[in-house]
Amino acid sequence: MNFNNLQQNFDRIRPWLTLLAIGWLLASIGLGWLVNSILIIVGLLLITPIIAFVGFRWWLQRNLVTDKCPVCGFEITGLNNSQLQCPNCGEQLSVKDNKFSRFAPAGTIDVTAVEVSAKSLEE
Repeated sequence: MNFNNLQQNFDRIRPWLTLLAIGWLLASIGLGWLVNSILIIVGLLLITPIIAFVGFRWWLQRNLVTDKCPVCGFEITGLNNSQLQCPNCGEQLSVKDNKFSRFAPAGTIDVTAVEVSAKSLEE
């Protein structure tokens, strides 16, 4: 084995040996708490996005509602306890209890029209 091969192999592990030497030096002079703090911060930085992603998916599964528009029957997806506009007919809708309903200001009475045939009126 010649000197160039040994030097190339040492170049690959030099950064790891440097980190090991710095960690050993800090631990030997009583700064192990600093190393532990850095490791805890790095661990939190790695784990926090995973926890946030899982939490967001859980929240989304509980609050995402897919239902049909009560006016035109178009299937819409919205968030529970929110308001949105139907992309098909433009009706303002509110989402409550995993159902879509027409949004009306306070004091407005919402009625549903029923078609009555002319024959039944004559009888």
